[in-house]
Formats: sequence, structure tokens, C-alpha cells
Amino acid sequence: MAEASSDFDPKEKVHGDPIELPHIQCGAMAGTMPFKAAPGHMQPLGFPGELVEDWHDKAIARLGELLDGNKALRVYLDSCVKCGACTDKCHYFLGTSDPKNMPVARQDLLRKVYRRHFTFAGKYFPSLVGAEDLTKEVLDDWYSYFHQCSECRRCSVFCPYGIDTAEITMAGRDILDTIGVGSKYTNEIIGKVFTVGNNLGLPPKALKATLEGLEEELEEETGLPIKLPLDVKGADILLVTPSADFFASPHMEGLMGYAKVFHEAGVSWTLSTHAAEAANFGMFIGSTENMQKISLRIRDAAKDLGVKRLVFGECGHAWRVAYSFLDTLAGPFDFLDPNYPIPQHIVEFTYDMIQRGKLRFDKSKNDAFRLTFHDSCNVARASRMGDEPGGQFELPRAVLRAVCNYYFDMAPETIRDQTFCCGGGGGLLSDDIMDVRVKGAMPRMRALKDVAEENGVTHMAAICAICKAQFSKVLPQYGFDREAIVSVHQMVSNAIILTGSVQAKELEESGHE
Repeated sequence: MAEASSDFDPKEKVHGDPIELPHIQCGAMAGTMPFKAAPGHMQPLGFPGELVEDWHDKAIARLGELLDGNKALRVYLDSCVKCGACTDKCHYFLGTSDPKNMPVARQDLLRKVYRRHFTFAGKYFPSLVGAEDLTKEVLDDWYSYFHQCSECRRCSVFCPYGIDTAEITMAGRDILDTIGVGSKYTNEIIGKVFTVGNNLGLPPKALKATLEGLEEELEEETGLPIKLPLDVKGADILLVTPSADFFASPHMEGLMGYAKVFHEAGVSWTLSTHAAEAANFGMFIGSTENMQKISLRIRDAAKDLGVKRLVFGECGHAWRVAYSFLDTLAGPFDFLDPNYPIPQHIVEFTYDMIQRGKLRFDKSKNDAFRLTFHDSCNVARASRMGDEPGGQFELPRAVLRAVCNYYFDMAPETIRDQTFCCGGGGGLLSDDIMDVRVKGAMPRMRALKDVAEENGVTHMAAICAICKAQFSKVLPQYGFDREAIVSVHQMVSNAIILTGSVQAKELEESGHE
């Protein structure tokens, strides 16, 4: 695994204010970029296999198409007044000290080219308005710095004009892919979804064997035949969850928590080999076409299996795509039961069952955990849960408080709509840019350090597969235990009392309900 650069010691940097301004280091991250995609990664997505000869003209033409198709993009590029409200809001700027990681400066990489080719002043008086042509050097900056943005949208919370830097990053990456310059990590994963059905490239037989192994673990633990059904036609619920849930800790423990909740709630449910992936990396590269192809797999699976409800597992950007775009990309979903949210998050489902009194918990089973909660950026700033505003903040916390005795929030300026990204989101979860990931995680690590020192917090829960994978890698570099990151439904799994289970019998024998 790649380490952070030698001049950056995470164990020293973990001490300090999460929002402390860094000393600017111009060009500190220049040239830092993910591996570029090979032709075999590009072509299945409909992109050229390498940089095209007329890349300049095609890039400008593609920018024009994006401006025509997304009126908000033109507004974002036109309306910035350089007020400075966003400059210190990006965790990558706070961690790297590179001024091009200020959101306004990252935007300007595209804005300067936009002004040169799409505004009157830029065409005739470029030096007066900061307009520049698209050179090879600018293109290299695009590839580097647009891959030092996790599209988390924290900066947009503070922008008085509501400029969404994520949209600009997505546009930049879309243009780069269009001319044959794409990220290996994101594009290879999208290709796996198209050919196999999930990000991991896990074939149906391997998926089936994995689920059978987890069923054996569940029965050994509980004494009950708790199932992880696959491709069951006529089930009420189709669960679409990130493929990380089939693969590693703490993701798998969360999956077993879903299974326990469904079992105790008495609902019929199924997973699908065709839609064995909730994540949609098409959003990361700004490609509506690829977002739609992935989303249609979920629609096809739901129709083929004849389900009534669609529930998404713990994945941040999967929930953003599902909540904000799924109906537009793959709808209408008028064949589902309108009496339930379409789609629904697993946290919403569990919270509803708790409210209805259908789930019981022994909170003492989590007494070894003193918990805090990391608001995943795509859930916090691009979606909601439940019927009330702010449900995306309140429902996960309500579930955690229902299953554990010790819960503490991090500092207010680092959570909820102001939450810091984990540092590995937006298609950056690749070891070839570990330096970016470690530095980008610094503000969150500082906030975690503070709550650990003040309240003895030992673990941090999250409802995003990328957050969990990222923290598993960076926590040790900041002096925390790798297993300090847990799934929300891992905590549910620990505490839930299943009717007829070993735990329930033990409680009955001890005289407790």
C-alpha cells in the first residue's frame, strides 16, 4: 500500500483543529494523479481507448454539449465572484495545503477554458477576464486536480451562490473520458458491472457460495435458519447493496445485520445476481449514459423478480443516485407498491420497524463500543431519509442510540450538512493516490481524535461502503485501530434479539424480557 508523502506525518497531523487553515504550498500536489485507464477499460464504456489526435477540438465541443444539456453548469461557471467563502472548506485543501485544491481554484481550471471559448469577453479580451486556452499543461492539471476532489459538495454548503463544485468536477472528468483520458480505477469498475454485475467482478456462483457461507455463520451464532436469499421470484423486497457487503469487514457484518432485521420483521426479501451492486460509479465520472446503464440493471432485476419494494443497503453515493436520479434514469417504478418509499434506505426500514415495536435489542451487547457517527457526504448533502427534513442525519443516530448505550457526536462543524468527507470518495478509493486519501482524511481524523479524547470514543459508525473501506486503510496511519470503523447494521446485528434465538433464550432464563 502506498504511504503518504514523507513530509506528512499523519500521527503528528492528527492533533489540531479540524478546520485549521494550512500554510499554503503552491504545487504541493501537482502531478499527483490516479493511474490512467487502458483501452480495455475505456472502450466498454463508449470512450476512445487513448488520447485522440484532435483532443483540443473534441474537448471544447464536449464542453459545449454539457453546457447545452445542463443549464446549471453554465450558471456555476458564470456566477463565481471570488468571495472566498469556499477556500478553506475542502478537506483536500486543508490536508494538502495546495491552493489548487481550494474549490474556487479547482473550478477555475475549467472556468478559464469556458471563458476563453464560450464568453464574449474571453474570446476578445482573454487576459482581462482570466480566460485561457486548453493546453496540454492545463489538461494535465485537469486530470490531476479533478481527481483530488471527492465531489462531496461541502464547499457548496458555504457558497452564497450555491455553486456546486461536484458538477464542475464531473464535467471535467466527462470531458477527459470523451477525449480518451480516464481513470483506471473508476472505469475498470464500471466495466465489471456491465460484464459480471458488480464492482468486485464476483460471478454468480461465487456470490451464491459467499451467501451460503454467511448463512452458516448466522445459524451457528443464533441457532436460527436466517437466510440470505438470492434470485427469489415473488419476494416482497429486492435488496440492492454494495458488493463490498459480500466481501470484507465491517461490510459483511452489516449485511448479516440486514438479514437479521428482515428475518425478525417477517418480510420476504431477496438479492439479485443481475443487480448485485448498489454503487454507481457512472456518477463519479459524470457520465449520464453509464449511470443509466447501471440503474437499468436494478429496474430489470426488480421487474424480473416481481418484487414490490426496493431497499438500498449502506452505500453513500448509491443512495444519492437512488434518491435523486433513479426514477429519471430508469423509471417509472410504477410496478412497485406505492404504499412504501420508492426507493427506501435500509436505515429507514430498520427505523420504521423500531418505531412499530417489531424489533427488540439488548443494548448491553454493544457496551464494548463507545460510538460516534460519520455522516457520509453523499447521504448528508445529496439526499434525505424519512418524512421529515434532516432525516438523513436523525435516523441513523436514532438507530444507533436504540442499539447502544454510549453514543457521542463529533464537533458540530464537522458533522451533518457540514460533515467532512472520508477522503476516499468520488472515485478516489485507489491505492495509487494514497497520498491524496491520507491527507484528505485529516480533518475527519482530527475530529475523531477530539471526541475520542473528550468522551472515550472507541469506534466510528458509517453507512457508506467507500467510507468504511477508506477508514479501514487510513485509521492506522493516524494511530487508530483499523477495526475502529463499523457498519451501522453491524451494531444492529450485535444487539438485536431474535425470537427463538440463543440470545433470546438466555435473556428469558435470566428473567429479562
